[in-house]
Amino acid sequence: MKRLAVFDMFYSIQGEGEFVGMPAFFIRLAGCDVGCDFCDEKRAWHPSSDMMMEVEDIISEVKKSGAKNVVITGGEPSLFDLTSLTQSLASLGIKTFLETSGTNLIRGNFFHITLSPKQNRTPLIQKERTIEKYYFLNPLNSLKVVIATEEDFLFAEKMANLVKDKTKTTFYLQPEWSQTATILPKIIDYVKQNNLWHLSLQMHKYMNIK
Repeated sequence: MKRLAVFDMFYSIQGEGEFVGMPAFFIRLAGCDVGCDFCDEKRAWHPSSDMMMEVEDIISEVKKSGAKNVVITGGEPSLFDLTSLTQSLASLGIKTFLETSGTNLIRGNFFHITLSPKQNRTPLIQKERTIEKYYFLNPLNSLKVVIATEEDFLFAEKMANLVKDKTKTTFYLQPEWSQTATILPKIIDYVKQNNLWHLSLQMHKYMNIK
C-alpha cells in the first residue's frame, strides 16, 4: 500500500473549529509548502525517511486507539494523495476530517474539510466560466482564518468572498496564539458586528493537551 510521511500521531480532543470537544485520532503529516511564521509545529515542515509509514500501519494505529474520528493535519496534507488512507478508514466506519491551507488539489474522501488560508501562499482558486468571479478550487465545509493583527480581518473577508456557497459553510476567526491577549477582544467585537463569522479558540492549548 501507499506510504506517507507521518510526523506524529496521537489520540486527543479536537480543540478548535466546528467540532471542538470531539475525541479524535490526529495524524500530522510531514511536509509543507506554506511555512507560516506562527506554525504550531515547524518541525513537521520537512519529511525524512524515518517518518515513512505504510498506510496499513497507520490504520492499525487508528484501530488500536478505538477512535471513530480521524483528523489529518500537517504540515500541509494537501501535498499528498490521501485516497487510499481515507477510503480504508471509511470502510471501517471512521470519519476523516481534513485541516488544510488548500494550496494543492485535495485528493481523498473526507467527511469534513476545514480550509485555513494563509497570506504567504493563498489557496487554489478558479474562475467561474467566463465571468470575472473567482471561487476556491477545493471543496470546504469550514473556513477558518487565523487573526494576528487588525489587517488580517481584511484578508479574512477577501477569503470569505471566495466561498461559492456560504449557506453550506461555517466561518471562523481564530486568534493567533501568541497574540491572543491583544487580538481576542478585537475578534470578539468583530464577530458581534459581522454575523457571518464565529469565534474559534485553540481549546487544547488552554487544556494543555496536544
